[in-house]
Amino acid sequence: MKSTMVVACFALFAPALFGQQPAPSPAPAQPQQVHANSLGFSYSLPADWDVSENNPSPAEVREQWQKAATSDAEKRGINCIQTALTAKHAPPVSMVVVVALPSDCLGSQVTEKDLPGFGQSASESLTQTFELSGSVYGTYTLGVHNFWIERTRAVLQGQPEVQYTVETVCTAIKKGAVCWMALAGDDAALATFEHGAVTLDGDAQPALVPTTAFEKQPLP
Repeated sequence: MKSTMVVACFALFAPALFGQQPAPSPAPAQPQQVHANSLGFSYSLPADWDVSENNPSPAEVREQWQKAATSDAEKRGINCIQTALTAKHAPPVSMVVVVALPSDCLGSQVTEKDLPGFGQSASESLTQTFELSGSVYGTYTLGVHNFWIERTRAVLQGQPEVQYTVETVCTAIKKGAVCWMALAGDDAALATFEHGAVTLDGDAQPALVPTTAFEKQPLP
């Protein structure tokens, strides 16, 4: 089941962003919209983000993932992936995708040691569209939940002026695993992603990503 969930959902980013060029556009504070999922988590974004919940992955994309799978476990993971939320904001063009992998569908409990596998292949899925550099990693804890995080810079191929920060955050919950992924066109979009309030198995936290997220490095 390794990295399939994150690879799959990052594949949805690129088509929506081709030809989009970011330009600074400060926005006033917005009321929050809270999006809850039946697996036991919620996530909040400002009201001016265009959010869709529970979007199925396109059939042709899912077929590509199945062909790329190298084990029966990965194939099961592909069939179990739930795109819990997709959100867009512009300008500059930015996206957030939240995906979940239910344990009851997968047939096994997701553990902390599985989290790096969910995230580390995300970069591989972006290299056909972006030039990537400067990846950094971290681990942190919110309440009783341990998180894995990666941040990297992405430049759209052929358009060096189009630059993004890609950030991936994953954790295990009682009913599976969840990954939040951002393709942020500016610092404000990245801050919005990180500052979104979350609830995990009933435990409310004021922000998805704390300021100390990169102080502790993942174990090799």
